[in-house]
Amino acid sequence: MRSEKITFEGSDGLLAARLDLPVGKPKTYALFAHCFTCSKDIFAASRVAAALTDLGVATLRFDFTGLGQSGGEFENTNFSSNINDLLLAVRYLSENYETPSILIGHSLGGAAVLAAAAELEGEQAIVTIGAPFDPAHVGHHFLDHQQDIEESGEATVNIGGRSFKVKKQFLEDIRGQAQEEHLKNLHKPLLIFHAPLDQTVGINNAANIFGAAKHPKSFISLDGADHLLSRRADAIYVADIIGNWAKRYVPALQEETPKTALKADENSTVVVEAGTSKFAQKIDSTGHPMRADEPFHVGGSNTGPTPYDLLVSGLGACTSMTVRMYADRKKWPLEQVAVRLSHKKIHAEDCAECEGATGKIDQIDKEIELKGDLTTEQKTRLLEIADRCPVHQTLHSHVQINTRLT
Repeated sequence: MRSEKITFEGSDGLLAARLDLPVGKPKTYALFAHCFTCSKDIFAASRVAAALTDLGVATLRFDFTGLGQSGGEFENTNFSSNINDLLLAVRYLSENYETPSILIGHSLGGAAVLAAAAELEGEQAIVTIGAPFDPAHVGHHFLDHQQDIEESGEATVNIGGRSFKVKKQFLEDIRGQAQEEHLKNLHKPLLIFHAPLDQTVGINNAANIFGAAKHPKSFISLDGADHLLSRRADAIYVADIIGNWAKRYVPALQEETPKTALKADENSTVVVEAGTSKFAQKIDSTGHPMRADEPFHVGGSNTGPTPYDLLVSGLGACTSMTVRMYADRKKWPLEQVAVRLSHKKIHAEDCAECEGATGKIDQIDKEIELKGDLTTEQKTRLLEIADRCPVHQTLHSHVQINTRLT
């Protein structure tokens, strides 16, 4: 993943943004709107964006006016200006890259996305995370100051350990939002995430959003998560579901089978570049689809096991099957076989059993677990049998590989 810093015109000055890009050409673009008084760099935003790039989705996250690194004064903003910032962000992406097909909003950012989406043309998939049904819900952050705000026109409030000046026009604006009408007029696929025990925005908000919106709509419970998705696993879970859910509504995410003259049959395997990143491969092995790739640190996108991982996987599967077949034939009480394998290159002089070898050689280590009420003699015999599996023998034999152009 690579990330670019960007600025564009907002409601009141330049907005600071970050565009997270996948390896290779993006399949599509997404826009992420952060929570109330947060910033584009909050953990949930950065983690979800990072996970989406692994799926080939370029994601723009930005600071609303007066927050983070964006210009303007927070005290002069309101929910309507947030909506306008969102629409300007969509316009920026549309004019400089392409129109985002996925709009994601966290907390009040989710409410803003729902309102902004109703004004956008085109087919966007809409996602909310812990969003309030009524934007006025944010008023609970400064309940103790509302009388001061009403009487004096403004007050300084503490939100999340930071001081913000809130004006009367902010309260009037959030009270005047017709969010139920926005939802009724959304006419876009909607995915709602919410934690049942969210202490900041109660789960009833998700129920109200779901009830007001038209189909297609979906709800995913973030059981055990907090409002800010502070656990890495929760943010990745959200991103993975977004990627899979959006495939139904975003054509660019619907993977096409790479075109090749080579076809797999019951006796062959075909491997073809996936076209999604530098090393990603699609595999059709006798009708069984698989993937292969390389890890990030060597320029891959980590969407599948490496070629050597697949090689040792085949050896491990063959080892387990061979041990199982022998134990069953002997009627021994073997309950389960597990094989752990690792591959590495070592210097030949470090190998006691590699007489005459020079340079570097391949070493595969196998660790076998045998469960069941087996005697020591039975375990010893099964360990011997493990090295007799056909793939093991193939790796030790002279292998002839014929390569030709089709």
